[in-house]
Amino acid sequence: MAKKAIKEKKVAQKEYHFNTQVIHAGIEPDPSTGAIMTPIFQTSTYVQDSPGTHKGYEYARTQNPTRKVLEQNLAALEGGVDAVCFGSGLAATDAVMKLLHPGDEVIATNDLYGGTYRLMTKVYERFGIKFHFIDLSEAKNLEKHINPNTKLVWIETPTNPMLSIVDIQQIVKISEKHGIMTCVDNTFASPYLQQPLKLGADLVVHSATKYLGGHSDVIAGCVIASTKELADQLHFIQNATGAVPGPQDCFLVLRGIKTLHVRVHRACKNAKKIAKFLKKHPKVSKVFWPGFKDHPNHDVAAKQMKLFGAMVSFDLKNDSYENAEKLLSGTKLFSLAESLGGVESLIGHPASMTHASIPKEERMKVGLTDSLIRLSIGIESQEDLIGDLNDALALVD
Repeated sequence: MAKKAIKEKKVAQKEYHFNTQVIHAGIEPDPSTGAIMTPIFQTSTYVQDSPGTHKGYEYARTQNPTRKVLEQNLAALEGGVDAVCFGSGLAATDAVMKLLHPGDEVIATNDLYGGTYRLMTKVYERFGIKFHFIDLSEAKNLEKHINPNTKLVWIETPTNPMLSIVDIQQIVKISEKHGIMTCVDNTFASPYLQQPLKLGADLVVHSATKYLGGHSDVIAGCVIASTKELADQLHFIQNATGAVPGPQDCFLVLRGIKTLHVRVHRACKNAKKIAKFLKKHPKVSKVFWPGFKDHPNHDVAAKQMKLFGAMVSFDLKNDSYENAEKLLSGTKLFSLAESLGGVESLIGHPASMTHASIPKEERMKVGLTDSLIRLSIGIESQEDLIGDLNDALALVD
């Protein structure tokens, strides 16, 4: 009877709201102990009753019960058929690239994470894959760059670090007409704010290090697939290349996901206040945040996102690196560090940190100046965060 009840729960949970799914989707009490938290199965191998006769697990690179629960949970949150977890966000991106063949071409957003750009240009171009980095904030730009070799469109939205917005449905519509696969890096939004598979995308990638984990204590990544065929290919790549997360990492991401909706909602409220403060500050020339009505494609963000996100970028009026350095060194609550999506607020300098691998001339094309500052807004007091930025801006010429 107990097993039957569990099966019924799996079917019923598809009807649950997102805030319930983060806590329950794909997660059941441990059958051997009743533990409400998924155990950490810290094992490298599994005993078999006889050759080929086992309990569904053979070797921990191939399968791990903790990882499997995380993958089930992630698939439910993004509305996918299955999820495949990796040791980092870049490992997840790498797995998607491995779906391609020499001679294939990729069209990607021209504003994107520096590590993604580096992987594409420094690793996969050497294997005969060609990349085109274009402005996809205007969907019509995609059509003129498509050719018979185009096999993948890679989307970031909001983009990193300029927070440009790409209309996922429009890009998917054009891609489908040409039989091209679409993949959305949904790291900046998280599935709480945006679900690209429901907008027609084929694949979704996350650096689970960020909002999914949410506590700056784990490195992990995942790909969520819209079809069993894509999921099977990615599981094969996961096993064949071995870039898997350990069970402790999977446990930490599972734990973080349970508060995803609460954390992101609070961080978005903080970001709205901080963006408005910065926009009025006399030493700030421009603020990039999709919630402003004058932000390019604001209406698209309002349509495809639940809230406008907790990432804010801004430029200083005196746009020198020296001025940026004064600000970056002057905050106390905003910690100067790479990464994002944790409960604590972070401040970063994309030109010298997260996007240093992108040539300056390419950075400047999208407006990524030497004085651009990127903020990952946490869940601290709004007043304290604004006060911290105000004190640091007082140090700027």
